Amino acid sequence: MKKVLTIAGSDCSAGAGIQADLKTIMAHGAYGMSVITALTAQNTSGVFGILAIEPEFIGAQMDAVFTDLMPDAVKTGMITNAESVHIICEKLRAYGAKHIVTDTVMASTSGTAFMKDQALKTAREELFPLASLLTPNIPEAEILSGIAISGRETMQQAAWMISQQYGCSVLCKGGHLADTADDLLYHGGQFYWFRQKQIENPNTHGTGCTLSASIACNLAEGMQMPDAVTAAKTYLTGAIMDGLDLGHGNGPLNHGYHLFK
Repeated sequence: MKKVLTIAGSDCSAGAGIQADLKTIMAHGAYGMSVITALTAQNTSGVFGILAIEPEFIGAQMDAVFTDLMPDAVKTGMITNAESVHIICEKLRAYGAKHIVTDTVMASTSGTAFMKDQALKTAREELFPLASLLTPNIPEAEILSGIAISGRETMQQAAWMISQQYGCSVLCKGGHLADTADDLLYHGGQFYWFRQKQIENPNTHGTGCTLSASIACNLAEGMQMPDAVTAAKTYLTGAIMDGLDLGHGNGPLNHGYHLFK
């Protein structure tokens, strides 16, 4: 059984974050481990509170995992402050972590900012260059590339620019595009388009977490990057199409449990 570590924030409603990642890892038949970077009070309607974990304790969690259960892949998600980013990178380098999939979580689906400016600066300097793959959505890719994205051509330009800056593969997620939900992978000097019509389903809380965790699982199994992304896209699309709604109508997103089949 492959071992996959998620380094991210906790979602008490279990639709995103650590809980989403662990469910996804389990669904892929891998052994999931977690390092919690923050506690959040959130549900599918929004985020109501964030409590950052002390960086030293984040480091202690990582020591406990890596000295006993060496991960075959690592997924990183929500990291709230620069000190936490720094200690995470310090540990990843010290233990020689491989297959690092970084979900560039800057804000929640409902719009709450997760990453402070200094944390993003440190991530750009230390974390992103360690990654095998970055998975920004359109707004995040615009921030990282410094250009506006309006369609396929500018998506390609942004993905190339991000890859050149950080020396990693880039999966630019197209869910924020107007007419399609096409994703774009830039890997090994080539562009790979994943064509996807937008699916009418409001239950998309946690989709980014699920996709990045799925890719990490596939890399842990030895898949090459394009195949790992293809398989993860297939998994996520099928989950969204299932359309299970466990919410009570209190929020626009209802619940993301349906993502884990």
